[in-house]
Amino acid sequence: MVAMTIGFPEDGRDKTIRSVVKLAQELIRRSSRGGIDDYGPVLAVLEDWLTARAVPHRRLHDGAGKLVGLLAEVPGDRPGPWWTLDACVDTAPYGDPTRWSFDPTSGQEREGWLLGRGAADSKLAVAMYCHIAADLAAGARNFAGGLCVLLDVDEHTGNFGGARAYLADPHTARPAGVIIGYPGMNEVVVGGRGLWRATIAVHAMSGHSGSNRTVTSAVSRAARLVGMLDATELPSPDAASGFPLGPKLTVTAFHGGEGFSVTPHRVDINVDVRTTPSFDARDAEALVRSAVSELDADLPAPLPTEVVEVASWPAFRLEEDEQPAAALLFAARAAGLDIRAKTAGPSNIGNLLARHGIPATAGFGVPYEGLHGIDERASLTELPDVYAIHQRAVAALLDVS
Repeated sequence: MVAMTIGFPEDGRDKTIRSVVKLAQELIRRSSRGGIDDYGPVLAVLEDWLTARAVPHRRLHDGAGKLVGLLAEVPGDRPGPWWTLDACVDTAPYGDPTRWSFDPTSGQEREGWLLGRGAADSKLAVAMYCHIAADLAAGARNFAGGLCVLLDVDEHTGNFGGARAYLADPHTARPAGVIIGYPGMNEVVVGGRGLWRATIAVHAMSGHSGSNRTVTSAVSRAARLVGMLDATELPSPDAASGFPLGPKLTVTAFHGGEGFSVTPHRVDINVDVRTTPSFDARDAEALVRSAVSELDADLPAPLPTEVVEVASWPAFRLEEDEQPAAALLFAARAAGLDIRAKTAGPSNIGNLLARHGIPATAGFGVPYEGLHGIDERASLTELPDVYAIHQRAVAALLDVS
């Protein structure tokens, strides 16, 4: 990979990068673990920063009035589409802090790395996107449409509250596309498998484990169902569709029973199916319900097995010449980076956006280590290049003149 710094003058580059790092450090030092911490302190840092630079912004709330993010909006002076930069301000939990070699809220810079939870996912991207918005807001605004910067929390909970509130806001222009600031420098993520998730309640007669009466317990019935699901053959990737990954089914939870002397009357199972354009949510549901029907026919129970859908997102993939992927890929390649378009196995906010018909990329940023694990850190060596590439992509999308 070739390092080439582009996008702004040498004298302004170092000042901008230092400012990006300083803001990211302040964010890391405010713990914002999804579903655990109060998001007010970390969002207040951003509100103060944006206010000081006259970047128009406002808070986002969900339907219950809960604070779920900030939205900065910078309009241009010509009509045109709006584009969005999105990065999450909340983080994964710490895990066991005693296993970290530094404080999870360190925010220190050490040997070219920014240290602490959220350094990689995604407070450095938050700081970078705020600076891009501030540059646009301070200029002549000789661009078309506008730029939104979505700084969402409630992301690591899986609720995506900030993104949902943004999409539901009647006062916000619908984006023509979204660039999501997940880290990783070897590829631009242009797609991802979808998902279909369900809980399954498996029933049986309860009784004493020492009884002479032979009863197939809910545990045994559930274990049979898990075996059936695990043995299911799923389709291979469909080359004709252009989607490079195949579907995947995983049983992710199994709950039921207590102690030793009672056979339980119910066991609950969680099933996660990763879907593709040629094996979608309807196919996933049909597969699971077929296995459930077979179980109930082979091992009858007082109540039928229940399947309740929990979540469903479509798979998505952009072609390399579709925006905003095209602008980001072109800017990266123009900087001399040997970069490829990637379809990810896990789902992401891009899947949520795809449900609304909004194209998105879902990752191009600095190299990292310890994402969601111990000793999370983000490399600062490549930050000037990553910043300039995003800056160039945004300028192309907005038709900056």
